[in-house]
Amino acid sequence: MNSVMTLSIVAILYLCAVGYLGFRGYKATQTTADYLVAGRKAHPVVMALSYGATFISTSAIVGFGGAAAVFGMGVLWLTVLNIFVGIFIAFVVFGKRTRRMGVHLQAHTFPELLGRRFNSRFIQASCGLIILIFMPLYASAVLIGIARYIESTFTVDFAVAVTVSSIVVAAYVIAGGLKGVMYTDALQGGIMFVGMIVLIFYTYAQLGGVVDAHKKLDAVPELAASQWEAVFPEVRAAAPEDVADDALLGWFAGIAEELKKTATMDDTQKAAFFESLASAKAVGAILKAHPELANQLVVAKLSKGGFQGWTRMPKKGSPMLYTLITSIIMGVGLGVLAQPQLAVRFMTVKSDQELHRAVLVGSVFILSMTGVAFTAGALSNAWFVMPEHGGKVAVASVPGGNIDSIIPAFINGALPKWFGLLFMLTLLSAAMSTLSSQFHTMGTAIGRDFFEKGLLGTKGGGGTVLITRLGIVLGLVATVVLCFVLPEGIIAAATAIFFGLCAAAFLPAYMGALFWKGMTKAGAIASVCAGFFFGFFWIMFIQMPKATLPALLSNYLLGKPTLLPEPVFGIHWNWVEALFVALPLSAVVAVVVSLMTKRESDDHLALCFGGIGRKAEK
Repeated sequence: MNSVMTLSIVAILYLCAVGYLGFRGYKATQTTADYLVAGRKAHPVVMALSYGATFISTSAIVGFGGAAAVFGMGVLWLTVLNIFVGIFIAFVVFGKRTRRMGVHLQAHTFPELLGRRFNSRFIQASCGLIILIFMPLYASAVLIGIARYIESTFTVDFAVAVTVSSIVVAAYVIAGGLKGVMYTDALQGGIMFVGMIVLIFYTYAQLGGVVDAHKKLDAVPELAASQWEAVFPEVRAAAPEDVADDALLGWFAGIAEELKKTATMDDTQKAAFFESLASAKAVGAILKAHPELANQLVVAKLSKGGFQGWTRMPKKGSPMLYTLITSIIMGVGLGVLAQPQLAVRFMTVKSDQELHRAVLVGSVFILSMTGVAFTAGALSNAWFVMPEHGGKVAVASVPGGNIDSIIPAFINGALPKWFGLLFMLTLLSAAMSTLSSQFHTMGTAIGRDFFEKGLLGTKGGGGTVLITRLGIVLGLVATVVLCFVLPEGIIAAATAIFFGLCAAAFLPAYMGALFWKGMTKAGAIASVCAGFFFGFFWIMFIQMPKATLPALLSNYLLGKPTLLPEPVFGIHWNWVEALFVALPLSAVVAVVVSLMTKRESDDHLALCFGGIGRKAEK
């Protein structure tokens, strides 16, 4: 009761603080520029925390933390890339030019920056359309993350958690615009930092310290093997005589997988099943008597994909390595450069010096967020596998093997009760900070990129804020709907898909806009279209399903998950992220079409690039 009361008090104080900051944002919002880019006067620390809190959400902590429980410490390479690319390259290389060109062209959104650089309302509107259609997918992943934690911690209905969380976020975004978003992001970023530092401390404390924790994690595969050896005689006796000893594990795993089907069968169907599969009852009895065998089954299944342990990278050329590098590490690590909700942050500060000051704050923040989440996710296996904690590895310890439930289950089980309750504020902050930026970006896609400056091309901005607020409501509804229709274990997958599509569609045009005067309007349009459509095709027809989301069209239209089931030129293309094929294609199209078409007028290029040089900055 005391813990609940404490949490209630803290939660009320938290919501009051968020409400106050949102109100401050509302009072400080006098112009369209205030609402869209925070008046271009954001403090560098506020900007850095807002950028980091927007970047790192529950999808990183819960989704990718759960993925680390499967893939292991190799996911930490994403942290390295996030700091180098997502902070240093993004701030120093892209950020400076984005800020300068944005100020010079009076651009207030990412699509508007591209639209004005290439003098094209079509580019602005089409980029806004892509954001409007696909950002709800990413937003739903974030919202699912916090809702699952609330559900598991407080036994609150998932639908209630989703609805209440989304409404709270939308309230201060609609009222305060980007100023309200950034004020609250700074507070939420501070809460996230403290929460994650405490999390890593308790994680290592539960496992006997840093050295012992990693030794225990390294020993988990050997433990699983010894558990299998102990029960080998029982499995041998239950198996048909024609199953060789070296194939026994595969046979056992196959029957165990078949047994899962009985969960949805009635009594008549079960009777028919066991009659057709005579060994199933014996295998079921063994599994019931020895639940720890789930460890060996999980390890064996992962090993087929190239798994070599939670402290080692997967085997060279294996499907698991392709997924880890192309989807988790590179897909998100590179995709961050073309995230509209992040790029707009560069337009909120008033000088390059403030961007530089923000680099250190952003780097420390990203390190503490992702580094802790991924480390805790991998180490959770060493905690779950202890007999007193269930004796199973992480993915076998949660219902249905849902990786999105691993981090919530670990925190609620391994850490003190008071911290498990208070950690909800960390995840709530992570979710709200990212969702607020996503809803704001979806709103501006309608209000600014369609209504005022896009395809409609209305003059004046009197109605921009109103339409933007209506766009936020539309984005909110789409996000909530997706939360109820998406499959389990989708958080990391949905995030990677959105990051990959953004990079493929936007990054070549974005780079060309900032760094290459020869980039033409036709080249930018062709690049955006080629990157988006080819990336979408790859996800829907080539890439192996992730939590049943991708390859939907291939399954529906052709009855198979991928058009490339076998390796081509020795590469498992169906395990390669869309980004790795769509981004190079988009870049080639951008260059070729630009070289074949007439570039923009010298006057227009002078207007665009006149605000980028050092002299202009001074």
